Amino acid sequence: MKILISGYGKMGREIEAAIPQRGHTIAGIFDNTSDWENNASILNQADVVIDFSIPEVAADNIFRCLDAEIPVVCGTTAWIDRLPAITERCRKKRGSLFYAPNFSIGVNILFEINKRLAQLMNQHPEFEVSIEETHHVKKLDAPSGTAIALTEGMLTMLQTKKGWCKSPDIEEGKIPVTSIREGDIPGIHKVIYSSQNEELSLIHHAFSRQGFALGAITAAEWVINKKGIFTMRDLLQL
Repeated sequence: MKILISGYGKMGREIEAAIPQRGHTIAGIFDNTSDWENNASILNQADVVIDFSIPEVAADNIFRCLDAEIPVVCGTTAWIDRLPAITERCRKKRGSLFYAPNFSIGVNILFEINKRLAQLMNQHPEFEVSIEETHHVKKLDAPSGTAIALTEGMLTMLQTKKGWCKSPDIEEGKIPVTSIREGDIPGIHKVIYSSQNEELSLIHHAFSRQGFALGAITAAEWVINKKGIFTMRDLLQL
């Protein structure tokens, strides 16, 4: 399988290193809008695109893939407001999009445990819930897409919460999310329930970006010959 890498930051380099390990080849690497505009022939030679670019251009990159009838796997976050338009284009083009805020197997299992825990804690309003996420200093979005996905899972279960807010600006009825940027940390996510007497936490700690890269490549392998929009729930059959 020939994979085109979109975005050549930390994750793009991890994917570049992991592709040969899975027996695939690199069709090309696009790192800016000019690459997309001037190298259509390279795009057309690819079997699939893996995008870890930046929020400002990710949706446009997805549109280009759909128009070229190339399946695309997107791990970039903070573009989800354009999902309705992308969904419509995907339907018209009978295209393939696989997107996820996090391609880690552990994180996606965490999403499921998180919703179940929130369902149980809904009966115990004496516990206040919060989220803390820590990433490297070059991560552009805050909160992380994973943290937002965790809040969205909880909001389906917690009747006393109506949204989320960025800590320390706490808002009544919302889940506070603390974002920490330090060092070269790939990612730590904590869901914390605290009462006056005790504390319960769910924690996922990524030790490297390799797991994210392998997860994205696995998604690329899985989405070939499929039509529609898919997430890790589909791949993992959750």
